Amino acid sequence: MPYLWRYRWRVALALSFMIGAKVSNVGVPLLLKNLIDTLDLKPGQPQALLVVPLGLLLAYGALRLSTSLFTELRELIFAKATEGTARSISLQVFRHLHELSLRFHLERQTGGMTRDIERGTRAVHSLISYSLYSIVPTLIEVVLVLTLLAVKFDVWFAGITIAALVVYIAFTVVVTEWRTKFRKTLNELDSVAHSRAIDSLLNYETVKYFNNEGFEARRYDESLEKLRRAQLKSQTTLSMLNTGQQLIIASALVLMLWRATQGVVQGHMSLGDLVMVNAFMIQLYIPLNFLGVIYREIKQALTDIEKLFLLLDRDREVADAPGAAELQVQGASVVFDDVRFAYDPARPILHGVSFEIPAGKKVAVVGPSGSGKSTLARLLYRFYDIAGGQIRIDGQDIRAVTQSSLRQSIGIVPQDTVLFNDTVAYNIAYGRPGASKDEVEGAARAAHIHAFISATPLGYDTMVGERGLKLSGGEKQRVAIARTLLKNPPILIFDEATSALDSTNERAIQAELEAVGQNKTVLVIAHRLSTVVDAHEILVLEQGRIIERGRHDALLARGGRYAEMWRLQQSAD
Repeated sequence: MPYLWRYRWRVALALSFMIGAKVSNVGVPLLLKNLIDTLDLKPGQPQALLVVPLGLLLAYGALRLSTSLFTELRELIFAKATEGTARSISLQVFRHLHELSLRFHLERQTGGMTRDIERGTRAVHSLISYSLYSIVPTLIEVVLVLTLLAVKFDVWFAGITIAALVVYIAFTVVVTEWRTKFRKTLNELDSVAHSRAIDSLLNYETVKYFNNEGFEARRYDESLEKLRRAQLKSQTTLSMLNTGQQLIIASALVLMLWRATQGVVQGHMSLGDLVMVNAFMIQLYIPLNFLGVIYREIKQALTDIEKLFLLLDRDREVADAPGAAELQVQGASVVFDDVRFAYDPARPILHGVSFEIPAGKKVAVVGPSGSGKSTLARLLYRFYDIAGGQIRIDGQDIRAVTQSSLRQSIGIVPQDTVLFNDTVAYNIAYGRPGASKDEVEGAARAAHIHAFISATPLGYDTMVGERGLKLSGGEKQRVAIARTLLKNPPILIFDEATSALDSTNERAIQAELEAVGQNKTVLVIAHRLSTVVDAHEILVLEQGRIIERGRHDALLARGGRYAEMWRLQQSAD
């Protein structure tokens, strides 16, 4: 209702057209009755008196046309409301998913989630169209017909119709409620099958490396077989529902016609009355039969939409504080003050980490895998909130400022650069959407990738493939550097940006990273110590604690953990 409320005038106008269509529809049997009665000659009445009732025929055509005209006008007026509401909900879900924490996105299954969103969006259309286009019109028509039958004839006609309605609705509700659990199971199995297919296709190369095409096909077939069995069970129960509904409707029709036939035989009903009752029953039969389908579809739509709204109801783990201010960056100094953090409370990652990156300086963090190095970058971006301590930028606690302004001030060149399945130009311009072509090319030149791009047949319009798989590791890293240059933030994070590259590419990109970091506050997370020898300060992180800190030469002279790591890497090289 909140989404539809903005279109309330369209809804009201559409409802008025719908009432017009139903009034016209109910008028058709009345005209048929008059038409039949006009043509029904009484005993002894001369055939010559029979004339074509042209006015009634024209009125019949006008009513039929009015029904269709009002229905089309209703569709036309209400289409904007339906599509606008579906668009609003879809956009809200999309925005909300981007506002959820990194933890949620690491745990989600992409295939299943997209399937839930797809089904939920379809369900929005179904709920609106079925409720306003079918249920309300059917109720209006039922009320009109019952009123006419009760007033024009005896209450038995209305009584039979009401009894049939009550039994029909009760049967439909009970059976559909019972069937809902099968629909939920069907949805879950459909999501599982879709997730397995997507996951396998995303890992195409891994499947090929291990020659596991048959294994993947069997896993997918297992999901499809469970899905098939669930669909058969759902269809069987649907057939039971349809058969029961038809039996109730057929019984009511027989009783109504029996009553009308008795009336004609006894002489207090005309042949036209019999035709009118029959026409009313046919007109009621069609929407009433459809009413069962509608209820069933609405129940299915509510089941489908449930997960969509569960996504909307999911709390944001990281949210802006009430009245959060914009981050005011002056020198861009960064301070980690006694920071404690754990992804899981039972397994702490950082234990009271404290250090400062002075404005315009470079601080490097080194240490073994799992020591918490990359966690520092995630916490600075505020993908997670810390358990204790403070992270400050120019003296401002990052929990007290808006996430948007915080992230606008930070740029990152990650270890694993993921690109969008679009052009090279689009991926570079992603650093600052709306940047001009010259600005994009300028960033590419600064990242030393312009020559490579220009040498390709399509230049900046070259498609990079899903996740950038058409580019080499070095090319992807240069695109990442170019888009970070285009963003031009005061704080930079290099998260093992060269660890996946060969020595030649590493040296080339390292020189570019040093140029990029000039006059900026830089946090370098590194595995290879040779890339951080010029850092203002080097921190050695182990098991979530800083065990050594200092410049390169001082740490070597100390002969501790850093010196040991340096010797190991030098001997390996």
